[in-house]
Amino acid sequence: MLELQQIIGGKFVPAISGRTFDRLDPYTGKIASRAPASNLEDVQAAVAAAAAAFPAWAKLGPAARRELLLKAADVLASKADEFARIMIEETGGTAPWAGFNTMLAAGILREAASMTTQIQGEIIPSDKPGTLSMAVRQPAGVCLGIAPWNAPVILGTRAIAMALACGNTVILKASEACPGLHMLIGKALVEAGVPAGVVNVITNAPQDAAKIVEALIAAPEVRRVNFTGSTKVGRIIGELCGRHLKPALLELGGKAPMIVLDDADVDAAVNGAIFGSFANMGQICMSTERIIVDEKIADEFVEKLAARANKLPAGDPRGHVVLGSLVTPEAATKMEDFVADAVGKGAKLVAGGKRSGSVVDATLLDHVKPGMRTFEEESFGPVKPIVRVKDEAEAIRVANDTEYGLSSSIYSRDVQRALAVAAQIQTGICHINGPTVHDEAQMPFGGVKSSGYGRFGGKAAINEFTELRWITVEDPHQHYPF
Repeated sequence: MLELQQIIGGKFVPAISGRTFDRLDPYTGKIASRAPASNLEDVQAAVAAAAAAFPAWAKLGPAARRELLLKAADVLASKADEFARIMIEETGGTAPWAGFNTMLAAGILREAASMTTQIQGEIIPSDKPGTLSMAVRQPAGVCLGIAPWNAPVILGTRAIAMALACGNTVILKASEACPGLHMLIGKALVEAGVPAGVVNVITNAPQDAAKIVEALIAAPEVRRVNFTGSTKVGRIIGELCGRHLKPALLELGGKAPMIVLDDADVDAAVNGAIFGSFANMGQICMSTERIIVDEKIADEFVEKLAARANKLPAGDPRGHVVLGSLVTPEAATKMEDFVADAVGKGAKLVAGGKRSGSVVDATLLDHVKPGMRTFEEESFGPVKPIVRVKDEAEAIRVANDTEYGLSSSIYSRDVQRALAVAAQIQTGICHINGPTVHDEAQMPFGGVKSSGYGRFGGKAAINEFTELRWITVEDPHQHYPF
């Protein structure tokens, strides 16, 4: 069992109350980690530490911030084995998934480091004679990051990296499902030499999440909030931020469509569908959640896709498997419900469909129609619907027939045709001849509709973590009308 302490003001401390909570290994049911159960006093301490550290960190030159972030990337990367061990135990993810998380998280820190000298303003022509008029970006203050469990190292790092690069101090509210993973991110930054109070990480018991989040957002010192998670919780976060007039960056749920047009390379599309559907057991916000295929090539596509899916090994995440454990046994039961609902309403099970504890085989449902849960709802698991359409126009209509709008993909040999289709798909991200699952640290990452607003990644994120101010230098002897 991993015994954890939280990071407040550069120190590793228990909850002030001494309370703890346990996170269970979803595959074995054993205790994976024991973490501090923060209360409102801990929130106040974290906010105070971040606020106290802000003036000096904001004034630190870009080269110094870059050096610390680059060192943190190296320290984080060196902990790959530790991240893998904790990920298997806390979330049921596999070692390769943990390795990818660690690699990309280190890349996010390096990309953030490169942005320290790209926080630029502009000179704007003024109508007032003798006036120099400038738009200047400055750090916002204390930034709160709320990260989920599903890509925990990537998303925990993303929640704080650009905020730090822009000169803000941060509080990372760890997920209750992976406190050890999120605490290890903070530990890497502390070990890299980031000054005390610049990075704070707090943990809380699941039953205390609502009051902890509300207190963090309400704190006057907190000036920016970012949240990655479900649309249901994202709405609550957005409402709280609106009440306190604080900008929020929200990356929420998805129901990513993958469109396979009639001129697609079928084998290439099958490759993309396998990866996009079953990476991390389908527990990714970008996971392929609807496979929309033209009926003219559907039989060939489904046959090849089902053959591939049926060969994907599933089981103990400590073994050589592609699909490990879902995050909870309840998540696995939900997949059974999705299958039963779809088959009961006329869908055909063409691959998988079996559950063993918290492990669910790669599952495909063909001939899925509106009214089935798997058509309407985000599964966040390895049960994937195949929707057959008669032509391109119907494919576009089905792709947009959802409240979500995060990622999408289109397969076609005609790139101009695919670009025209992409222009009509209501998502923040679209990949042509690639899977719906794709992330790079420098790209503008985010969605539309109920998938949220704002963008992580590269230059786009600078806007999320800075204040844009108008500053002038004027002629002190200018003429006034009175």
